[in-house]
Amino acid sequence: MKAPALLLTAFIALAAALPGQARPKNVTDPDIPRSLPTDGGAVSVQWTDPAQFSEIKFSGNRWESEQGTWVVDLARYLRDEAGQRLARGQTMDVTITDIDRAGRYEPVVRAAMQDIRIVKDIYPPRMTLRFVVKGPDGQVLAEGERKLVDHGFLTGTNVNSNDSLRYEKRLIDDWLRREFKGNAALTATP
Repeated sequence: MKAPALLLTAFIALAAALPGQARPKNVTDPDIPRSLPTDGGAVSVQWTDPAQFSEIKFSGNRWESEQGTWVVDLARYLRDEAGQRLARGQTMDVTITDIDRAGRYEPVVRAAMQDIRIVKDIYPPRMTLRFVVKGPDGQVLAEGERKLVDHGFLTGTNVNSNDSLRYEKRLIDDWLRREFKGNAALTATP
């Protein structure tokens, strides 16, 4: 008699613990950090409250837009790519203040299609960020706010990629290429 009761108690405890562990990731969860560890690198990336991002506020399906780790994934990509462009000793601090991913969840007649992101050229990827680049001596070399948008996101490379963030990553790549191009203070090595 004790074994079945013990087994039942263990099963109930496991069942009660699993929903907290198995729930889908949500980018607006207040328990998720709003920054990435620098991992000893030169670039730090943080972000404001994703619940205020255009992606969620204007998506057409807030629940679907909140799902996943796309904010962290984009921040990690930005940190890694920017780190490759800095000269030795330089550091960069980036704060992402808005993201609007390519595509929208359009209103549909059939409820079964409400979780499908429709990607059209009228829904380009957008991102707003603030950044500061400092030299080895701590002197500010570049800073500002950038409002990034890629109206031609459906043309060019990586269009057939399976990466769900391919358009946003290309937006980041294009910005980094423009920001660091021809800027001797940023590209000079000590």
